[in-house]
Amino acid sequence: MKIEINSKKGLKTNLSIFVDKKTIQKKLDARLAELQSEVSLKGFRPGKVPPSVIKSQFGKAVYGEVIDKILRETSTKALEEKKIKVAGQPKIDLKTFGEGKDLNYTLEVESLPKIELKPFNSYKAIDYKIKLDEKVINEKIREISKQHKHFEDKKENEKSVKGDQIAFDYTATIEGNKFEGSEGKGVVIELGKNLFLKGFDEQLIGLKKNETKNVEAILPPNHPKKELANKKTKFECKIINIKKPKETIINDDFAKHMGAKDLPDLKKLIEKQVASQYQQALDAITKKEILDQIEKLHKIDLPKNLVENELAMITRNLKKEEVEKHKKNNEKIANSRIKLGLVLNEYGENNNLKVSDDEINLEIQKQVRSMPGQEKLVMDYYKKNPSATQSLKGAIYEDKIIKLFKSKMKLDVKTLSSLEAEKVISNFNKAKDNPKIKDEQNQTDQVKSSSKIKTKSKKISKK
Repeated sequence: MKIEINSKKGLKTNLSIFVDKKTIQKKLDARLAELQSEVSLKGFRPGKVPPSVIKSQFGKAVYGEVIDKILRETSTKALEEKKIKVAGQPKIDLKTFGEGKDLNYTLEVESLPKIELKPFNSYKAIDYKIKLDEKVINEKIREISKQHKHFEDKKENEKSVKGDQIAFDYTATIEGNKFEGSEGKGVVIELGKNLFLKGFDEQLIGLKKNETKNVEAILPPNHPKKELANKKTKFECKIINIKKPKETIINDDFAKHMGAKDLPDLKKLIEKQVASQYQQALDAITKKEILDQIEKLHKIDLPKNLVENELAMITRNLKKEEVEKHKKNNEKIANSRIKLGLVLNEYGENNNLKVSDDEINLEIQKQVRSMPGQEKLVMDYYKKNPSATQSLKGAIYEDKIIKLFKSKMKLDVKTLSSLEAEKVISNFNKAKDNPKIKDEQNQTDQVKSSSKIKTKSKKISKK
């Protein structure tokens, strides 16, 4: 086997690889000998078919199999010998081949760039910590208590008002005709929430128990029965019962109902949950700050095929006109992602960072626990989608690299109150939404404003 470099330009290298016909023949004869024990032909005892007969019957297929194996082995050896780290799939061009001939082919490869990593002390970032005031925790508990309303029966002569819970039976008609689903028994709604039909609730305000009221409403455009969508409908409603909201007393009993031991325990659980949500948002800002510096401090050539593949991924679901309209921006995003990926991977390799199967399984289990009732759905998703598991592995790997940076770089630690955190997060999101710089904000997802951070209204989990 002979290996020569034909040309080298930038990241592209063209290799010429030669394998003499004697080497090929030896491998061909060895494979034919192997087939003697495998092939069964009429007129011959098992394992006694002559190689010449096998060759006449399967010669072309065997030659193709042997050449394919030689191409794989020699191309791998050539890349190892020339110490080329390949980016993407190499291109093979057969020059001379055929039974009884030497094999000569060219291998065109695009290599990964050499990256001179900047030392960790080249980076600076703010590491935000959150400290919640007791006032914030109490406010969150009040929010939860409002989400868990208790109702008590109103007196017979009391009228319904907004916020009451009302139970009713109904019979509905469209142009005087009944339809499938036109009757309902014991329907319960909270007046003012408009969860039944738009404009329906307000027509049931001011009624007493056992009263009947005719209500008009429009069926929704997404009604299961297409022929009923957007139809004007009359409902004859009979009020069965009316309940008014009862103030929830925030005490140990309430805390136990929410899954805590007592009220102080509930406060600790709420604090932990809310602080975690703030911290995730703030950590994303720090991560973005680090990624921006990594991209700015490194100047490298990018493998064209990797950028093209990334661009294809970005635009795969876009219409042709959208692709053209956002062409420059999408190219910028693709370049940014590939550059960051290469540099981050280089830092990871240089510091022997790896992701084990146990770490992947642990992360999947976390997702399973966070979606009660849908455990099988989550597990099946990862079992049936290897690409999703690979993506998860990439996310874990990236988090490890960011943690490595934070452990070695210059970090200015700032502890924020919830109001200060709100301001930092809000300013970050406003900057990302600024059209002048929006195109540059492609490394991380937009941080959720903590004004949207809400403690789950279901029972608090201690996990």
